Amino acid sequence: MKQALLLSFFAVILMSCQKQNAKHSIQHSSDIITIDGKSNDRAWSKTKWHPIDQKWLGEEFSNQDFSGRFKILWDENFLYVLAEIQDDTLIDLHPNGLVNYWDDDCLEVFVDEDASGGNHQYNYNAFAYHISLDGKVVDIGKDSIAHYYDHIKVERITNESISIWELSIDLYKNDFSFSSINQKSVLKSQKEIGFAIAYCDNDHSSQRENFIGSVQVEGEDKNRGWIDADVFQKFRLIK
Repeated sequence: MKQALLLSFFAVILMSCQKQNAKHSIQHSSDIITIDGKSNDRAWSKTKWHPIDQKWLGEEFSNQDFSGRFKILWDENFLYVLAEIQDDTLIDLHPNGLVNYWDDDCLEVFVDEDASGGNHQYNYNAFAYHISLDGKVVDIGKDSIAHYYDHIKVERITNESISIWELSIDLYKNDFSFSSINQKSVLKSQKEIGFAIAYCDNDHSSQRENFIGSVQVEGEDKNRGWIDADVFQKFRLIK
């Protein structure tokens, strides 16, 4: 009996790990995608939505308080993301963008260019881009200081409680440096990347009230994406 229970327990753990590490696909787009926050490009109608529904920080939330989903595509130049966020209160308490930016409403995009996983807290093994309501893109650099990045072009249109975020993302390898001329990665079919997306939600507080992601993170500490690229989902680019 004990042996059977142990086998069942390890089977559940194995299935959970396999599910977390399973490779998802990102479809190639041959259509032009215009980054304007309107989401009416034909390319977006050809791919499916993915949920942003995993609580990483904060109290339980209802769909009336927050709901989110995203689509993702690629071509040889960019990774494209379309995010639809329902949130009736948008807060921007830190307009300079480099101080406590995670406590404002912001979209966060995690990218691991070669899907290698591992620590990226103060290095460029992966990126954790925080995108503010006014379009500033911030991540922590090797010097443990927050910096602005021009790796993402973004436009957001908000209509009542629905915000549409449209992004094109340049991918860079782990040798990225502010002191060098960096060549962005050329995307091609069968390339694997690590990816996750999340939203920092603040309604009326001095700090964010919730952090909701696209990936189920095991264990008690679920706010690990800014440090550990192992929690990202692995995606394969396909045509």
